Amino acid sequence: MSTLVRWLVTLALLAAAAAGVFLGLPSLALAARGALLVFVAAIVAWTLLDLDETPVALAAALALLAAGATTLQNFYAGLGDDFIWLLIGAFILAAVLQASGVAQRWALAVVAGAATPAALLRRLTWIITATALVLPSTSGRAALLLPVFLALAHALAQPRLVRALALLFPSVILLSACVSLLGAGAHLVALDFMHRLGTPVPDFLGWLWLAGPFGLLSSLLACELIILLYLRREERGQHITLPPPETGPLSRAQWAIVGITTATLLAWATVAWHGVPAPMVALCGALLATVKPLTGCDLKAALKKVEWNLVIFMAATLIMGEALVESGAAQGLAGALVTAVPLARLHPVAGVGIAAALALLAHLVVTSRTARATVLIPAVALPFVAAGYHPGLLVFMLAVGSGFCQTLMVSAKPVAMFAGEDREHYGPRDLARLSLALLPGLWLLLVLFTLVVWPRQGLG
Repeated sequence: MSTLVRWLVTLALLAAAAAGVFLGLPSLALAARGALLVFVAAIVAWTLLDLDETPVALAAALALLAAGATTLQNFYAGLGDDFIWLLIGAFILAAVLQASGVAQRWALAVVAGAATPAALLRRLTWIITATALVLPSTSGRAALLLPVFLALAHALAQPRLVRALALLFPSVILLSACVSLLGAGAHLVALDFMHRLGTPVPDFLGWLWLAGPFGLLSSLLACELIILLYLRREERGQHITLPPPETGPLSRAQWAIVGITTATLLAWATVAWHGVPAPMVALCGALLATVKPLTGCDLKAALKKVEWNLVIFMAATLIMGEALVESGAAQGLAGALVTAVPLARLHPVAGVGIAAALALLAHLVVTSRTARATVLIPAVALPFVAAGYHPGLLVFMLAVGSGFCQTLMVSAKPVAMFAGEDREHYGPRDLARLSLALLPGLWLLLVLFTLVVWPRQGLG
């Protein structure tokens, strides 16, 4: 597609979006309409025009400020968000692990025996899914697994396989988050609404019983699609030789790094017990890991490894996501979509299908999963419940479905973390291609579980 054609299509899309927002959502405040238009413009710039993500995100944040969709205080607070500091701490820990050789040793030991790219990706899928039971945060799991991916990417040095690996890690991290009750804040929002609606609330094991099979199947589906889409037929079965993990004893500095990393992971996994926020845990771990007499690594060298371009990008996207929720844009759009559907006259299967589609597509408007649940459940579940749908089943389905959020760099934090500096591992088109392939299968799974599996397991 030529540059001129791209710009003409861009202008046509923006004009259509403006007409839809101003004519189709007349009850929305002006700031909310502005927020929706800015978000559409950013998505078009990232995908159709293929512009660099960080300048576009910063420009969008400034446009939201000018439109009155966010405040100057919120704009500056983007860089002070707790996730930004978690990200910085994670990058420092990853840099120390890489420099010490511990990350390579760990990664190669985990995947030892995988003789082909397909076998490597399938083995990693099971391992990444299992981490959902250990760490309660997708961001924390991404921080844990980032050095593993970087070590494998360095050892393999095959661009197509590295791209497949880069897509696999965030995809499975996000899709398997539903396995654990503590895997996402959206789950706790769902439990609160289930309690308010007077339906039985699952405990930790009950949640695992219900959501575990869905999380595992959706993760395996993503793995197979990545193998199919991003590896040629001859590449899938070709023999790969991974360097054998070192078997000699660890040095004193390496033992110190292992101890600090293990303590950091344990502290992340037990945040609910000790109450220290995950970003503070990450920063403490990063500072300890850069005490040079102890680990052989210093903070100055580790800071050079932080992907500051990504940090700024994430800060800007946090501002965008917050503006969409606080301006009322996300709530208004969800409400308008549900109001336009005659729920009472729909066949139950069609109604569940519509609710499932809304759950899976909501990440295109609301980037925070917890915020999505906060918007989706009252805007979508309550009208459906009033039309006769089971409240617990519908709320649970919306919470689980909200885990699909990998279409755009802005859609979820792990997606941006594994993209790489200057987006060298994958780009917006790779994400869009994978999401388009994954969406129908996830929609079918979600509808099938809602109508058949979860009722047989005792929900609804």
